Amino acid sequence: MSPKTPPPRRRGLRTVVWSLVTVLVLAAALGGVVLWQNSYDMDEQRVSIRHGDHTLNGVLATPRDGRRRHGLVVYVHGDGPVDATHDDGYEPLWEANAKAGYASLSWDKPGVAGAPGDWLRQSMDDRADEAAAAIAWARARADIDGDRIGLWGASQAGWVLPKVAARTPVSFVIAVSPAINWLRQGRYNLLAELRAEGASEARTDEAIAKSDTTRLLLERQAAFEEYVRAMGGDADGMTPERWRFIARNYTADATQDLRALRGVPVLLTLAGHDINVDTADTERVYREVLDMGGALTAESYPDATHSMVKQSLEQSDLKITLTALLSPRSLFADGFLEGQGRFLKGLRDGGPAGNRTAP
Repeated sequence: MSPKTPPPRRRGLRTVVWSLVTVLVLAAALGGVVLWQNSYDMDEQRVSIRHGDHTLNGVLATPRDGRRRHGLVVYVHGDGPVDATHDDGYEPLWEANAKAGYASLSWDKPGVAGAPGDWLRQSMDDRADEAAAAIAWARARADIDGDRIGLWGASQAGWVLPKVAARTPVSFVIAVSPAINWLRQGRYNLLAELRAEGASEARTDEAIAKSDTTRLLLERQAAFEEYVRAMGGDADGMTPERWRFIARNYTADATQDLRALRGVPVLLTLAGHDINVDTADTERVYREVLDMGGALTAESYPDATHSMVKQSLEQSDLKITLTALLSPRSLFADGFLEGQGRFLKGLRDGGPAGNRTAP
């Protein structure tokens, strides 16, 4: 006898069940991949750092190498409301540091993630005082080697890093897309974005005129309300708090402050597709001020954007989201994580490569 053919209803139910099982298996596998890719070979702990009359809410990430003491990389954020992990974006960097034998320390900006204070009320000097307090806290810990504490900073941190070094000794600095002059950077960014948009000559002239007006208002210490009137009633995302922050910091220029880094091993990391910071200007100033000491290492990543993310990923919200979930270490330009680890290992083993430019 031939086997009986299941009734259509039973066949349909069986198909649905197996389809559901397949979906669940794939979902579990995908979830496992996400968990695995977002697990890092280091230990993280929340820490509290006293600074003046308030507390910095931080994260300390330490290597799992069995050593009792480690060097430390202290993170100085760029612009914006950044939390201690930069929405987990720092973790691949911390893992690279851990592989090189270094711990990492970062904290929520004031007013971010429940931290007390308001980062928009800070000057670059305030931020440097904050970082110096974090370094003093770290030096008091038994698990940190106080003679091997350095700084990592990106973008706006370019104005903060040398100020920190002028306040307290640091053994190295990693400067990622650092800014030099606030006003020059602003003009460069404006023109770069207009070119990227394919703006017309008329649109470009209008934007430059508004930028020039803004500079004059800042020089006159104009109130926010006057700024809005000068812009024709359109604040274009500017808030009173942001206007006061800019007014407090728009004269920032790192050129003279960089002298505090002479003789300190510095890794200058530059992006090939940076529309925020003029990397040619940054490298020129760093070389003019720091090359004499022979402790400057410059590395350039042609496929990187300002955030050191691959340009091909940053251009697509879908690609960058999927990569962040499934392979977060692959977000960064090829060689970027390895370059930072190599620099730190060089320090640990006797000194940086010094005075070179990597492709």
